[in-house]
Amino acid sequence: MAFLKTMPDADLKRAFRMQPDISVPMLEYHEALLRGPSPFTVGERELIAAYTSGLNNCDFCYDEHGAVAEAFGISEGLLAPLMEDLDTADISDRMRLVLRFVGKLTNTPARMVQADADAVFGAGWDDIAVYHAVSVCALFAHDNRMVQGLGIPAQDATSLSTTVDRLHDGGYASTARYVRGEVDESGAAVPDQKS
Repeated sequence: MAFLKTMPDADLKRAFRMQPDISVPMLEYHEALLRGPSPFTVGERELIAAYTSGLNNCDFCYDEHGAVAEAFGISEGLLAPLMEDLDTADISDRMRLVLRFVGKLTNTPARMVQADADAVFGAGWDDIAVYHAVSVCALFAHDNRMVQGLGIPAQDATSLSTTVDRLHDGGYASTARYVRGEVDESGAAVPDQKS
């Protein structure tokens, strides 16, 4: 149950509807960062989001973005071994170095040094990749605190499946449309109320 007095059954997108003027720009940023051009695939960006969320103990975001990452081609079941032992998980060394960087940024941000970025560069990534990795990590630190601070519970299997399909097919723009009141819970268009 959410901590909100007027919305104890709120999920995250309903909570976003409380303040659309704040939430919509944030969702537009999600869309640009997680679905726009990037050195990382959509699946890799969703994996960074899920990994960050796992380190932050945010079950809602860990489950959701792990499942979305799988929907975009990340190997099913990869996330749990990554969380257990990044060094032995079955992932490319190139991506492992990105996740190691993200892990340090999440757990000990004040200890980041040039050598951390240099390890990512050494794996063949460029400045834009570092910028994107940092940006996804920072965005999900924010998202994790929103979920945890509002008391949003993890989704049941049915809700999670619906959310994964929506984010796969419509991206974060689909959530922005809901927050603006353009579509209902099912994604069906809401008739124009101005007439």
